Amino acid sequence: MTEPEVTLVIVPRERFSYTERSLESLYENTTTPFKLIYVDGNSPNRTKRYLENQAKEKGFRLIRTENFLVPNQARNLALPEIHTKYAVFVDNDVVFTPGWLDRLLQCAEETGAWVVGPLYYHGKLENEIIHHAGGLLHIREDKGKRRFIEKHRFLGKPVDKVRSELRREETELIEFHCFLVRSEVFEQIGQFDEKLMSTGEEWDLCLEVRERGKTVYFEPNSIISYVPPPPFAWSDLPFFLLRWSDAWNLQSLNRFREKWNLPEDDPGLKGHYKWLNRHRQRVIRESIRRVFPIKRASWMNENILKPVEQQLNKLLFSKLSNKSQNQKGETVNTVTGSKS
Repeated sequence: MTEPEVTLVIVPRERFSYTERSLESLYENTTTPFKLIYVDGNSPNRTKRYLENQAKEKGFRLIRTENFLVPNQARNLALPEIHTKYAVFVDNDVVFTPGWLDRLLQCAEETGAWVVGPLYYHGKLENEIIHHAGGLLHIREDKGKRRFIEKHRFLGKPVDKVRSELRREETELIEFHCFLVRSEVFEQIGQFDEKLMSTGEEWDLCLEVRERGKTVYFEPNSIISYVPPPPFAWSDLPFFLLRWSDAWNLQSLNRFREKWNLPEDDPGLKGHYKWLNRHRQRVIRESIRRVFPIKRASWMNENILKPVEQQLNKLLFSKLSNKSQNQKGETVNTVTGSKS
């Protein structure tokens, strides 16, 4: 039996209703030996029971908190348990393709990269729509001001249109949907920054790694897909609203801006803030339409649905954050094991 050289860590992204499909996909498509740590931040009872049963059946380590977690809090809970050469952090709404893990490991071994990201699809795997294929991430001086530059390469393009341009190469940016990192990274830069509550985590890590003269690589032969809502379970709503709340979004962007010495009017961060709000509002509008089947009129979005969502977000944020913000809560450790 081969001793695993990699630990997989799965954390909540924005919902819990895709947990079963994602975990099934992991075991169906991963033959490379691995250890698994699953961090469950206050999932609904059905998901909680499923994970407890799977931990016993598959022999993986389950860490549960009875409060919602900032994703970087969840990652940090797993760090003391990682004793392998590599770690791969994965969100709980990802599906995988055969060979995805061994190709990430091969890239790291052959290039010496500190961080490796796969080719990320968006939505159903069979659609082969690119979400991220490496990208730009840097800070440049522009007329005496520092400016934040971030861009996903080939975003929204069918893979067949750009397949000839996809190759293993050094990149400035990977995504936190799934990434491999050498465990020694954390000896150099410490834990993940928990003040980056809803966004900026991948920017921060990539900039930290590259500032130390180490490399980040894109490996297109490793393929996963991030599957966003909708569909959306009503039980997902509390965590989703907290994760993408206006307060967490602003705190995260302000933390990143201050940490990397960016001006308050940075256009890149302003544009990203608008995207974060659109993402939250789009899912909530779709959920409202499930109850009230109304037409997708733009005037209705602006005059009715958007204000309703904004008020709902403000009302629920205070209640949810009192329990969850910056709290790690009690952990329930079910079982420790590894798949081989």
